[in-house]
Amino acid sequence: MHRVLLIAVPLFGLLIAFEWLWGRLKGRDTYGLSDSISSLSQGLMSLAVAAVTPLFQNGMYAWLQPHLALVPGSVWDGWWGWVVAIVVYDFCDYWLHRVSHESALFWAAHTVHHQSEHFNLTTALRQESFYAVMGWPFFLPMALLGMPLEQYVAAGLFVLLYQFWIHTEHVGRLGWLDRVFSTPSNHRVHHAVNPGYLDKNYGAVLVLWDRMFGTFVEETEPCVYGTVKALHSWNPIRAVGQFYGELFERARATPRWSDRVRVLFKSPGWAPPGTSTMSEPDGDRLRQPRFDPVVSRLDRWRAVSLLAMTGAASAVWLDASDDMSEGRNLIAAAVIAGGLYAAGALLARGAERAGDRDGLDIEGRDMAGSRSRRRRSLRGWGLYLGAMALCAAMIAVLV
Repeated sequence: MHRVLLIAVPLFGLLIAFEWLWGRLKGRDTYGLSDSISSLSQGLMSLAVAAVTPLFQNGMYAWLQPHLALVPGSVWDGWWGWVVAIVVYDFCDYWLHRVSHESALFWAAHTVHHQSEHFNLTTALRQESFYAVMGWPFFLPMALLGMPLEQYVAAGLFVLLYQFWIHTEHVGRLGWLDRVFSTPSNHRVHHAVNPGYLDKNYGAVLVLWDRMFGTFVEETEPCVYGTVKALHSWNPIRAVGQFYGELFERARATPRWSDRVRVLFKSPGWAPPGTSTMSEPDGDRLRQPRFDPVVSRLDRWRAVSLLAMTGAASAVWLDASDDMSEGRNLIAAAVIAGGLYAAGALLARGAERAGDRDGLDIEGRDMAGSRSRRRRSLRGWGLYLGAMALCAAMIAVLV
């Protein structure tokens, strides 16, 4: 599947550029450079994880389908079988998506997709790294129906690609389509933290599932995007691990083992009686400014070029990953993760400088500035050149 997604990358890039230009022309730019780099980094991270976990991507289905099938696969021959596969996959995905909002352990994997405080086509590529690893059991009804592996894979790819276009603020209400399909209006609601919008509109292709099971809400007020507890970081490793860390701390603070298990599987905001729970979004959260610290022009261009180099290294690796050993794939994944971490660290340097200045008086700022500028510059160049060199070396080895 990752090879097909790589083929689609140029089209994704053109559509992202078009949306950005359209927004600029209309005076409604929905992009932030650091946020877009962060979202694209998560997309590359998810592809890397998929490459080193093939068993959970399609392997489990391929292994279990012959043992679970209640009807022969030949029943699904013909074009209509592919259509049914998409509908059944979408139905299964609805329940996986819903559980991923209503169960803390699954939300920990899914939260990455919701962390962006912008809503644009790069948000669509902000995919979860461990979603497929945890979610494969939800698609076993397709195996029970005897649907062949190729239909399962094709349906999953169709559902994934369909969702790309619905991540935009530049498409308004679409009449009857909004009542049947997942559309930009419906999906904006899903990504919002407005109290009336939370945990609604899970459908990937069909919003009919939400109407059937009581989770549909129409878009009636401007959306505020992100998560209830904003990430406030460009670090891709922290983004993946943020809620896992919160769950660990919450479980550690819970005396009873039975409650520790409940912490993992009950709603993301649940906590045992007597301990603090996650607060619901209120007016302060809706008025909270987006996380967007100032980044120097040099750091912006270094982060962009490093993302491009890491993306090139990912493309070369993913094209060859099926023929590589698990050990070499893990090393390649570590190089990609390192490059993405470095890009995020370069974007975070503005926030670090602001924090340093806030803690010093004017005289202290002058003294600290003269001493730390060189160290900061050397650190930045070391981080950038080191990550670029590793990605370039990986490309040279694999080409």
